[in-house]
Amino acid sequence: MKDFFAQFDFQSNLLFENLSEPDKQAVENVMESLVVKKGSMLFFECGIPTGIYQIKKGKAKKFKRGFSGEEQIFYIYTTDDVLGYHALLGQERYQDSCEALEDLTVNFIAREDFLRLLNEIPALQQKLIKNIAHEFGVLANIIAVLAQKNQNSRLALFLLLLENRLNRNSPTLKGIDLTRDDLANLIGTSQESLGRSLKQFKELGCIEIDKRNIYIKDKKQLEQLLQVKID
Repeated sequence: MKDFFAQFDFQSNLLFENLSEPDKQAVENVMESLVVKKGSMLFFECGIPTGIYQIKKGKAKKFKRGFSGEEQIFYIYTTDDVLGYHALLGQERYQDSCEALEDLTVNFIAREDFLRLLNEIPALQQKLIKNIAHEFGVLANIIAVLAQKNQNSRLALFLLLLENRLNRNSPTLKGIDLTRDDLANLIGTSQESLGRSLKQFKELGCIEIDKRNIYIKDKKQLEQLLQVKID
C-alpha cells in the first residue's frame, strides 16, 4: 500500500525541504543549536510556547496526561521532525508535553523569528498549512486504531510504523529501541499484557528481542494481522 506509512506519519520532517536556497539560508540563519538531555522536557502541558524545535539527532515522545494522571503517548518524533508550532500558531498554552527519550541535538527557532519567516516565505507558510491538515488526519487514524483494533493488531501496526520512522535515515535497519513502559503506553495496554503479546510474536517468528530492542523478522505475518500489504 503506497501511502500506508503516510497515514500515520506527521511528515513534519519535510517542512523545510524543497525551499529555494535563499529561503533555506534564511531558516538556517535563525536556528540555534541546543543539546537536550534524556528525560528533559522540550515543552510541557500548560506551558507557554517560545518557539519551535527541529530534532537533528535522537528521539522524543509526545504525550498527554489523562484526568487520573496517566500518560498517553501518541507520537514518537525522530531525526528532522519539526514540532511545537501548534500552540504557538494558536496563541495558546501547550495542550501536551514532549520529553527527550535520549540525548537530543535540536535546532530551536524563536517564536518571533518563526512568525517572521512565515510572513516572508510564502512557500513555507503553504507547506505548514498543508502539514497541519495532514496531521489532523494522522491523529484521526491513530484514534481509530486505538479504539477499533485488538491489542495484537495495535502492536503489529506500531512495530511496523516505528521500524519505518526510526530507521528512515539509516542505510541499514536497526531495532526498535523503546522502554516496555513507553511501548505499552503507545499501544494503550499494560506492561504485563504487552509482554504476553511480545512473547507470542517471538514464538511465531515475527520478531526477535535483544534486551529492550525489538527486531522485525517476518513483516508478512504482522501485515496479516492488519489485513494490509505494505510495499
